[in-house]
Formats: sequence, structure tokens, C-alpha cells
Amino acid sequence: MSYFQCEHRSVYYEETGAGAPLLLLHGNAASSNMFYEIAKRYEGQRRVILIDFLGHGRSDRLAALPSDLWFYEAEQVLALLREKQYGKVDIVGTSGGALVAVNVALEAPELVGRLIADSFEGERAVRAFTENLKLDRERSKRDENARLFYRYMHGEDWERVVDSDTDAILRHEREIGAFFHRSLRSLRPEILLTGSAEDEYACAGDPAYFEKVYGRMLSEMGHGEMHLFPSGGHPAMLSNQEAFYRLSTAFFAS
Repeated sequence: MSYFQCEHRSVYYEETGAGAPLLLLHGNAASSNMFYEIAKRYEGQRRVILIDFLGHGRSDRLAALPSDLWFYEAEQVLALLREKQYGKVDIVGTSGGALVAVNVALEAPELVGRLIADSFEGERAVRAFTENLKLDRERSKRDENARLFYRYMHGEDWERVVDSDTDAILRHEREIGAFFHRSLRSLRPEILLTGSAEDEYACAGDPAYFEKVYGRMLSEMGHGEMHLFPSGGHPAMLSNQEAFYRLSTAFFAS
């Protein structure tokens, strides 16, 4: 297992395959284990880089995650990219990992080739989503399948990880709101926004949620593409894995 140091803490990362570097960024309350299947598809052609953000997976635990969680995780990614000197890296971030990916591209565009941001909320936290998240997380901790997922992601202290992640998301909505420190108008790398019209979180109340939110973001950025899958749950990257793989490889090759 490989680790690098960030703020005197050990952050787990892994490299598999060979070729141009491709970084996969996991979502909230998850770890790089969520990419087990799709990473094997990419590693036939790419050097796949995985990371567990601090407080998750095989990385060091924290007493509490910061409110500005997705920027904090972007700083960890930047530390890894600068230490390893990969050159320009293509990135796929899904759910919360998409917010991290956009932050990375905004803060250090010279390190990013092309970027896919999948199944995420938009530019700002939505209070209704945050309130539902708290209830969903409590229900999930009583669901056997969800408990197995969390244990696979984090190990035996999974409940502590989930609670810490939930607390940070709630504090972010109350204290900060915005997901990014810089204007989307300054985003330079080419970007593809993806999601599913059946996403049980974002689209439960409005099947056109992604179309509206992503459309506004693309307008602000002045460039980029959107692809919405007609079916599949959250995140689209995994619920539409085969179609997403084909779409992403074509986007990165263009």
C-alpha cells in the first residue's frame, strides 16, 4: 500500500495500469473501493490513480472533517499531483468527488487535462438536499446492504466515518454554501458534466434538475458539454457503467 503525507497525515493512494494518467475521485462517505470494477476497465489503457481522502478508506482519520470539505480534499489531490509530478492528469470525480475535481481544475488548471464531473449538486449546497441527507444517512445505518457497503469502504469504524462526513456536509451548508472558491468563468480545462434523470437524490423532486443546474454552470463557464443518462441511480458513473466508460474514453480521446 502507498501513502503520501499531507499536513503530517498519511493519505492512501494507489496506481494501476499503464498509459496516460487518469485520476478517479470518490464521493462522500465512500472510498476508492467504489471504483473496483470500473478501474479495471480503464487500467487496460490508462495509468489509473486512486486516492482515499483523509478521514475515509485507508487514510488517516481526523477528529472532525472541516466544513470546507471538498476544497480540503482538493488540496490533498493537489499535494499528490505535485509530489508525483504526473504532468497533466485527466480526472473523473463522482458525487462529492466531482466537487473536488472542479476545485482542482479551478485552483491548478496547469495540472489538469480533461475533466468529467458526475452526479453532483451544482455550485451551491441546496438546503432541501442537506436536510434529506441527514435522514437518509440515519436510515442507511440501519440498512444491512448499506452497512455492508460502508464496511467495505472504510472498515470496522465505518459508522464514525459516515457520521463525521454527514456532520461536515451539514456544517458546510450552514456556514459556507458555495462549493468552489473561484468563479466558474475561470475554469480552463475541457469539462463534461454527467448525471442520470433517475438520480434518487438530485432528481427525486425534479427529473430535469441536472439539465437546469448543469445548463447554468455551462453557460457561466462558456464551454463544456453535458450528457444525461435517461435511467440509473446515483451515481450515474456506476449505474450506467458500460455506457459511461464508452462516453468517458471518447471524451478523453477527443
